[in-house]
Amino acid sequence: PTTLGAASGAVAGLVAITPACAFVSPLGALLLGVLAGAICALAVGLKWRLGYDDSLDVVGVHLVGGAFGSIALGFLSLDGGILYGGSAVLLGKQAVAVLAVGTFSFVTALVLAKLIDLTIGFRLDREDESAGIDLAEHAESGYDLTIAGVGGRTQAAAPDPVAAGVPSEAQRDEGRVPA
Repeated sequence: PTTLGAASGAVAGLVAITPACAFVSPLGALLLGVLAGAICALAVGLKWRLGYDDSLDVVGVHLVGGAFGSIALGFLSLDGGILYGGSAVLLGKQAVAVLAVGTFSFVTALVLAKLIDLTIGFRLDREDESAGIDLAEHAESGYDLTIAGVGGRTQAAAPDPVAAGVPSEAQRDEGRVPA
């Protein structure tokens, strides 16, 4: 139980209720939010086991929360939901819609990712990523991650980028120096 976990749970509930808000009762909305928080927390934990890079937990909170909220509408809708005497027709329609949107989004994201990788590259090299993008791209560290008094390189000890001949990002963007 952390503050980040609580915030992520609240966001997961909001994401899940978004597709269903006009069609469920207040009790259904509460149930949907509680279930979404738990399901999304489990989904966020999968990133460690599956090894994908998702520093903002977008997949676990938004993808899973949105899909869950859309599919749950087939159960919780006041008009045609299974729990309110309806058939599985709405559930089937919601599942097809989730698959269609998911497929479209995946293909679009894959095409864009390939284009980015072919043009400017998708990731930094391991050395720059370990050092931090602020150091690699801006020649300075945005954070002092050392423990005070223990030693190590601090912001004060960082080399002066101008003296080292490192051009600023603005100079590179204006074309005054090669990147």
